[in-house]
Amino acid sequence: MKKVLSRFHKSLFDKDEFTLTFELVPSRGGRSKEHTRTLALARELAEDGRFQAVSITENAGGHAALSPEVLGAEIRTMGLDVIVHFSCKDKNRNQMESLLFAWDRIGLRNLLVITGDYPKKGYLGHPKPVFDLGSVHALDLISRMNKGKFTERRKKPLACPPKPTKYLKGVAISPFKRLESELAMQYFKLHRKFVAGADYAITQVGYDARKFHEVLLYTKQNHLKMPILGNVFIPNLAVADFMYRGEVPGCEIPEKLYNLLHEEARSPDKGKKARLARAAKLLAVLKGMGYDGAHIGGPALSFEDLDFVLSQADELESSWHDFVEELSFWHEDGFYIYEKDATSGLNIPALSERPGDVKGVDFMYALAKIFHNLMFEKSGALYRPMKSMCLSTDESRLEPFFTESEHFIKFLLFGCKNCGDCTLADLAFLCPQSGCAKYLFNGPCGGSRDGWCEVYPGKKKCLFVRLYDRLKKQDDTEKMKTGFIPPRDWSLNATSSWINFYSGRDHSHFDDSDTPG
Repeated sequence: MKKVLSRFHKSLFDKDEFTLTFELVPSRGGRSKEHTRTLALARELAEDGRFQAVSITENAGGHAALSPEVLGAEIRTMGLDVIVHFSCKDKNRNQMESLLFAWDRIGLRNLLVITGDYPKKGYLGHPKPVFDLGSVHALDLISRMNKGKFTERRKKPLACPPKPTKYLKGVAISPFKRLESELAMQYFKLHRKFVAGADYAITQVGYDARKFHEVLLYTKQNHLKMPILGNVFIPNLAVADFMYRGEVPGCEIPEKLYNLLHEEARSPDKGKKARLARAAKLLAVLKGMGYDGAHIGGPALSFEDLDFVLSQADELESSWHDFVEELSFWHEDGFYIYEKDATSGLNIPALSERPGDVKGVDFMYALAKIFHNLMFEKSGALYRPMKSMCLSTDESRLEPFFTESEHFIKFLLFGCKNCGDCTLADLAFLCPQSGCAKYLFNGPCGGSRDGWCEVYPGKKKCLFVRLYDRLKKQDDTEKMKTGFIPPRDWSLNATSSWINFYSGRDHSHFDDSDTPG
């Protein structure tokens, strides 16, 4: 049977078509005026025909809202394709799989797979953040399901295995990171997303043409062949203030743009026309520099606003080069991967200088690596005696004492949470269970700001910023482009990771040949 592709899917991979999507944010409830307004806008977009799809957020900003598949199902009846955000913050892996079977059943097969914002205050306090899987894990899960692979390991195949799902998997990429360590880790994670099965990418919110060009140049140079949509976000003044203060995870309004927005707000229309005109110029620039499409969004936008932006962008497309310098809103000390092209104002394919290189040896890293090699590498002098001791202790009366002793040592050195499936050696001896608020293994979320964790700004550095700085001293950062660290096995919680390693129960015995790609 011939595979039937959605309009969005066909457009995305048609080099002659510029794909347009629009982001909708579900309301707090399903019977609100805001929900009615959202449906009315979606109906106008469907009738207009210039947008190939709308994307629907899932508990954006960490706040509870109407489940996206409900709004998505209503909009699909209008003849408009839907991209559903699929985040990791509120669901464990079983619930994810259950939802994926359900959404495939009802035809919601276009996804934007994201880690998700940290949950905010809800019923009687703050909810528990789940993050059982990260976005790379979720991509791996969906890729397996698309191949008809059941996710449990069984000695005998199922008598009635599930049919393959048919998901198109989008991911996010943020070039709008101020520090080299933040930016490099965003791109390194994109490598892992690509290998795990990402079909296309959407950039994070930003207003710097050179940064948008950086994404295209990087993906081309590193052979990450997938369509890229540029984000054209049109803020009102209140949202711009939130972003400027760092209250919207992953989204930044630089000082120069923030001041301009407030200056424009003195006009009778509060600066709205200027913001729409800027969006039109950015859209024209994205078309001109070779993006496959654009992802448009913003609060309280009407169809008339969007029509103005699209029409203006069409008129400006032939002169897009004229707006590159005008759309140069980034921090003066912000890092770029490539050198600037003095002629175009964009980038040339030559790596920029790396300022602030950290020299010397990280003592803790070096010491931990020595002991790891001695005890856990087969060539290490202590490998055999450690293996013998651990295997003889396994399931003996001494095992609880052995486990607590291991935990005590690793807690003092690494802040160990006694997960029983240790990933210290994979992450430069930094513990993601204690060091990352979202427990991520395969790269950072997009929420960090100036190197600080999204959840603990000004108090706790992003684990992957620390990791990059640690590996950079060893000139070993490129290793973060490759590999796949499986999700935590919760059956090993509060057991000895040393015993689990030597007995073959931990993630180090995961079969890499079973990963997608």
